[in-house]
Amino acid sequence: MSGNSTIEWTEKVWNPVRGCSRVSPGCEHCYAERLAHRFSKKGLPFEGLTKKTSKGPRWSGKIKLVTNDLKKPLSWKKPQYIFVNSMSDLFHEKVPLEYILEIFSVMREAHWHVFQVLTKRSERLLELSPKIDWPPNVWMGVSVENEEHTFRIDDLRKSNAQIKFLSVEPLLAEINHIKLKGIDWVIVGGESGIGARPMETEWVRKVRDQCVSDKLPFFFKQWGGVNKKKTGRTLDGVVWDEMPI
Repeated sequence: MSGNSTIEWTEKVWNPVRGCSRVSPGCEHCYAERLAHRFSKKGLPFEGLTKKTSKGPRWSGKIKLVTNDLKKPLSWKKPQYIFVNSMSDLFHEKVPLEYILEIFSVMREAHWHVFQVLTKRSERLLELSPKIDWPPNVWMGVSVENEEHTFRIDDLRKSNAQIKFLSVEPLLAEINHIKLKGIDWVIVGGESGIGARPMETEWVRKVRDQCVSDKLPFFFKQWGGVNKKKTGRTLDGVVWDEMPI
């Protein structure tokens, strides 16, 4: 599960860890969970990482360290944006610090790439941050789905990451004000797939307007819904594809 990506803000995915567990409302319709279940049905490597419930597949909480993929970015010679652990969370409590440090060592060595790391476990990110040698080609982000989880932004801000970003996706409710001091990039997106929860236009505009006011790169990923291709990713007639320099 490492290779080219269809995610709008990256080019490749790299999964030296697989498996996860739910921590907040943003996990309710996890795309990675559905994808892992699809692979497990085919008898492919995700077999055993998800369990079935009456509501469909769920992460079992098991974590697999995919050591065979650890050095893979070093073989990708073309500079690219690489999303780290699209099928897990690098700062999951079951991922050993020693392995996290190995991953950072590879990212440091593969200096021609930009690595985008995203976590919902901002408390562990902050706890481990002093033990990590943060290279400039690692962009560290946190997911923020509603106002209740904006504390993750404060944790990220206190970390030693050199480039910090927010993934406000899925945006599940209005966020009155996001403290953007020390943040370098903001992504916003709606939930997609069956049972997707709706996202109001004004919720998105509020975040966008704040980014514009603060001269911060803003990336609008998607409206989402059952058919995200149909709903598109245009906000007020504009496709917002801004990235950190």
